Amino acid sequence: MAGKKQFDIATALEAAMIQFWRAGYADTSVDDLSRATGLNRSSIYSSLGDKDTLFTRCLERYTARYGGKYDAALSCAADRPLAAVRAFFGITLDRIADPALPDGCLVAQTVMATPVLSVGVAARAREAIGLQHTRLRAALEAGRLHEEAAESFATHLAAVNQSLAVMSRAGSSTEQLRAVVDVTLDALARTLDETGRRGGRRA
Repeated sequence: MAGKKQFDIATALEAAMIQFWRAGYADTSVDDLSRATGLNRSSIYSSLGDKDTLFTRCLERYTARYGGKYDAALSCAADRPLAAVRAFFGITLDRIADPALPDGCLVAQTVMATPVLSVGVAARAREAIGLQHTRLRAALEAGRLHEEAAESFATHLAAVNQSLAVMSRAGSSTEQLRAVVDVTLDALARTLDETGRRGGRRA
C-alpha cells in the first residue's frame, strides 16, 4: 500500500503541475486542482498541502525535470559550446512543440504573476530563473568565453529562452521561434569564433 500511495501522489502532483501550467497560479482554484487530480479537497490538503505548498511542489517538480535536461544539454559546453547552447534551446523548443503539454513555461508564468504570489512562492520562482542564468554562464565560461562576455550572453540567452515560452503562448509558430533561436546562435557563434582567434584556438 505504501508503494501505491507514493505512485498516486506522484500522479496527483503531475496532474496539479499541468493544471497550474495551463491556467496559472491565480486562475487555478482548489476545486480545479480537485478535478485535475481526482482528489477531494481534504485529500489534497492532507496529502499535498495547501495551494501555496502544492504550487511550490509543482514548481520544484518542473524545475527539476527541465533543469536536469538543460544540464545534460550543456554538458558538452567545454568542447562544443555552440552545440551545447543549440541543444539547450532544443529542450525548450521540443517542450513547446509537444502537443501533450501546455504552452509556455511554468517558471516564466510564475514570475510574471509575482504580484499575486506569496513571498515564498515568488522567491522560489526568482530562484528558478536565476538558476537558468547560472547554468548558462557556467557553460559559456567552460566554452572559454571571458567573464564579461559569458555574463552578458548568459543574461541574453536566458531572456531569449523565456521569451520563446511567452511567444508560444501568444501563438507564434514553431518556425518563428526557431528563427529567433537561429539569430541568437549566429551572434554567439561570431563571439565564440572571435574568442577562439584571439586565444589561438577554435571555440
